[in-house]
Amino acid sequence: MTLARLLVFSLLLWVAAVVFAPIAIASPVPAIARAALIVYGAGGLVCHQRPERSFQIGGRQLAVCARCTGLYVSALASGLLALIFGVASMSPSRARVWLGAAALPTLLTVALELAHVAYPSNMTRMLSALPLGAVAAWLVIGALHRAPSTDQHRAPGT
Repeated sequence: MTLARLLVFSLLLWVAAVVFAPIAIASPVPAIARAALIVYGAGGLVCHQRPERSFQIGGRQLAVCARCTGLYVSALASGLLALIFGVASMSPSRARVWLGAAALPTLLTVALELAHVAYPSNMTRMLSALPLGAVAAWLVIGALHRAPSTDQHRAPGT
């Protein structure tokens, strides 16, 4: 399995864990409930997990906020598309422009919140994060596809 495929598979597992954790935490099976707690703990390492900024399933919040949910879901979708259709080569400067442009909606919503000008809904937070997650994953998958494999660096006969 290539590193790009492993990354996309990991994203799939993470998104599934984030979505199913609110259901699993109420499980009568202790091992399932503990697994959900681990997901919430991992989510807490990368996200503020504020309840008012998180989507809920079954009356329980997801393991990450709405903005992080958007980042991960769009990264997964973009990663899958990149694996299926391939990624065109892009110069580092052009990649930075794309990434910067994709970050603008997220930066705008964060800036509006910090300035106490507007308080976007969770749906707006999630939607504003979609471009950033999608472009970041597309660029990373593209870079991994272009990276030489370790076999290419081995000396002949080793």
